[in-house]
Amino acid sequence: MAEPMVQYRSCNICEAMCGLIVTHDGSDVLSIRPDPDDPLSRGHICPKAVALQDFRTDPDRVTKPLLKRGTDFEEISWDEAYDHAAERIRAVQATHGQDAVAVYLGNPNAHKFGNMLNLPTLIKAIGTGNRFSSATADQIPHHVASIHMLGHPMLMPIPDIDRTDFLLIIGGNPVISNGSMMTAPGYGRRMDAIRARGGRVVVIDPRRTETAERAGEHHFIRPETDAWLILSMIHVILVDGPARLGHLAPLVDGLQALTDAVEPFTPEATAAATGIEAETIRRLARDFAAAPRAVCYARMGASTQSFGTLCQWAANALNIVTANFDAEGGAMFTTPALDYVGLTSRKGKARTYPERRSRVSGQPLYNGEFPVSTLAEEIETPGSGQIRALVTVAGNPVLTAPNGRRIERALTGLDFMMSLDIHVNDTTRHADLILPGTVALEEPMYDMVFHTFAVRNTVGFAPALFAPPHGNPSEWEVITRLAARLTGANHIGPAPEQVLGMLLPEGFHGDKVTLDGLRSRGRPMDLGPLVANLSDRLETPDGRLNLAPGAFLDDLPRLLALADHRDTSRPFALIGRRQVRSHNSWTQNSPRLVKGRNRCTVEVNPEDAARLGLSDGADVVVTSATGSVTLPVEITPAMAPGVVSIPQGWGQKNGRLSAATQTATVSINDLTDDSRTDPLSGNAAFNGLPVALHPV
Repeated sequence: MAEPMVQYRSCNICEAMCGLIVTHDGSDVLSIRPDPDDPLSRGHICPKAVALQDFRTDPDRVTKPLLKRGTDFEEISWDEAYDHAAERIRAVQATHGQDAVAVYLGNPNAHKFGNMLNLPTLIKAIGTGNRFSSATADQIPHHVASIHMLGHPMLMPIPDIDRTDFLLIIGGNPVISNGSMMTAPGYGRRMDAIRARGGRVVVIDPRRTETAERAGEHHFIRPETDAWLILSMIHVILVDGPARLGHLAPLVDGLQALTDAVEPFTPEATAAATGIEAETIRRLARDFAAAPRAVCYARMGASTQSFGTLCQWAANALNIVTANFDAEGGAMFTTPALDYVGLTSRKGKARTYPERRSRVSGQPLYNGEFPVSTLAEEIETPGSGQIRALVTVAGNPVLTAPNGRRIERALTGLDFMMSLDIHVNDTTRHADLILPGTVALEEPMYDMVFHTFAVRNTVGFAPALFAPPHGNPSEWEVITRLAARLTGANHIGPAPEQVLGMLLPEGFHGDKVTLDGLRSRGRPMDLGPLVANLSDRLETPDGRLNLAPGAFLDDLPRLLALADHRDTSRPFALIGRRQVRSHNSWTQNSPRLVKGRNRCTVEVNPEDAARLGLSDGADVVVTSATGSVTLPVEITPAMAPGVVSIPQGWGQKNGRLSAATQTATVSINDLTDDSRTDPLSGNAAFNGLPVALHPV
């Protein structure tokens, strides 16, 4: 038996980048433990990290290219697979045009350095303008706010939570997520530290989340009214006295426009909209402004709604007018070893936003992507530019996109579909060709994206721990070889490690961070706390910070017109929820993550349950404008009256889940309405969906 060996690496399932100690014998994992010396995670770990080994050994995993013959898949060679994919893609485009082939990229790509580097090459080789991704299901409002205010979608303000005195969390549950658009492993301990040093944490959410319980102060809010609250806080602060812009004052434009815009958002009007008392709003605003260091963090619940972009703009504006932007303990900007913003700089380039609009419903395109809410209609609707073929990479929109079953029906009408994935799942089972992907332990680990979102600057690299099965190529190589077949190129690009070795010396810490140095070090390296740097990094054409972009001001009448138009036939507002042992849809095939009680339930307030005659654990039918699902009730005072919650990521009809579990879990996106979006960004409005509940 081989001697046990150890590798230090970061987990790349979610955004937290927890440091791991992986003990192995060269062919199998012996243990996965938290690294107490990791400079970012400091010994934190969650069950998903331990499950990394399960994805590699999953008996349902696709490990050879599969071609559909009739209704069944059969194994073929890699050369056959590349040739078949290129032939079918070009055949569709020869008949229907370049844009007849669309690309959908799932969440795992953001965690794969090789994919991030090489997917643009594949998209360019296909030559399509029809590109979609999971970003427009949850995060595009953040990017749109940064584009209009700061000039670049990835120049993202990150809460400096380790040095703040007042943390305001709106629609986020970072104790469970360990940060989202904010990489902060061990978030609960970081929150405890705020309170231990005399600071304060306040959570605003229609559900008393795990974060709210630990914070100690929580206020229920009506779904989709978060922008009202933040703008009202700004109103109070600007009425009380002049804005404090700190060192950014010479660079900020639009203060008077913002002052005029928030005038209607009085605490009294906001109380009627949000359900939060006017005096509570005044107190929150004044306490936030008076805190030595404060930061507002608005996340999933504030993004995945009809006013998602207004929420993210308002959160930025609140931080700016209280001198908490680009300031210690406020919202700051990372200086990662590999500067993704610098690599994709737009300085000096005037642009028009949105870049385009979708063919059928006119939804906005940002960052080269159309909203995933338009995917089904773009497949279904005849005419020039109709999608007739689809390439998916590590994505499952049937379960994770709004009105997923409509997407599923649309997929059956495609001329060709190809997927690069590790599973035959609810989406890929409709593919004509499936190419096997690689999993985390088979890939070199460098997190290009989430170091950009981290609450502390760190860097680490780990080589692949195991080879892919059957001598398969790495996922990045599959992508580049497919691109080469499409273009006729006789070579592929350099390996991701070679590119990383060239880029690190050009980054913020190039004087001390090299790939050879990281290899020899063998574990992550601390690069220090966040530092003020926005003055030098603004990417707007004029180099100034736009506090009141016209696109956002123009959308305020829609927010002001928000009224309680609750449909009496669907009187409840549905919201999602995060779970520590789930991540989107692809972690549900790990027995260690799905074992235990059924976590796919609908949470209901006790008063609502009593009125409807619902009992804890009994099945209930939840109905929306687009569909119905049946699942167990979980009665809890954690839910605000009139609001119910179903978790994201369930509903698999394939894989190893037991028959009992399969029948008890449903996809929340069988209910979500793809016509409900945030018109500014096109992000799907998952939260606030009107639904009805009926006992079975």
